[in-house]
Amino acid sequence: MKKFQIALILVALLSSPFVEAQNKKAKKVRKPNPAMAKVEDVAGLPRVLIIGDSISIGYTVGVRKLLEGKANLHRPLANCGPTHSAIGKIDEWLKTGGEGKKWDVIHFNWGLHDLKYMGADGGNLADPKDSKSHQQVPAAEYEKNLTELVAKLKATGAKLIWRNTTPVPPKTKGRVEGDSVVYNKIAAKVMTANDIPTQDLYSVAKERMDELMLPANVHFKPGGSQVLAELVSARILEELK
Repeated sequence: MKKFQIALILVALLSSPFVEAQNKKAKKVRKPNPAMAKVEDVAGLPRVLIIGDSISIGYTVGVRKLLEGKANLHRPLANCGPTHSAIGKIDEWLKTGGEGKKWDVIHFNWGLHDLKYMGADGGNLADPKDSKSHQQVPAAEYEKNLTELVAKLKATGAKLIWRNTTPVPPKTKGRVEGDSVVYNKIAAKVMTANDIPTQDLYSVAKERMDELMLPANVHFKPGGSQVLAELVSARILEELK
């Protein structure tokens, strides 16, 4: 009898409005980011690859729309993070959209994840003033990694466009204002040595920071990402000509 009563109580609990609401909430699936949509190539159009972190994710959809009918725009289905992890993934990323297919243009960047501070316990976006904190990829290692990655990209035969790293606004957590300049100087040295042109989105964002970027945050407002998309798509089309 007791077992029967317990069963009835469990059924009542599981069918309660609260439990039903929790179940519905659990079933909700986060909508996939449209930037991560797989692209089916349109025959006869050039193939373009964007490699970069969340800043590039923010302008990918805008660039794709602006290049519609002019180029097939792909990106790895991931945030491409810092250079030290990119080295182990770049070969796979270059197969995006189909192994063995040729790239006409690759537009790429690494930097904001390299210069950010990590805690002694591996904590993300640590306080840069803490003596135990360290940059995820120190400047010297960044130059070495970037040189190795550029060699991989050059081997594809694609036209390459380096997009320099956008600013770190004042009071941004886990990063130091001005470090983008330091890392961009290192990148400029690598790109000059490899005869790769640079698209300067740092200056655009720096001059229009309040308009384009979120306060105390390396990310861009939707309108700011659209501005970057327009600039990136125009630069890619220029290279395709």
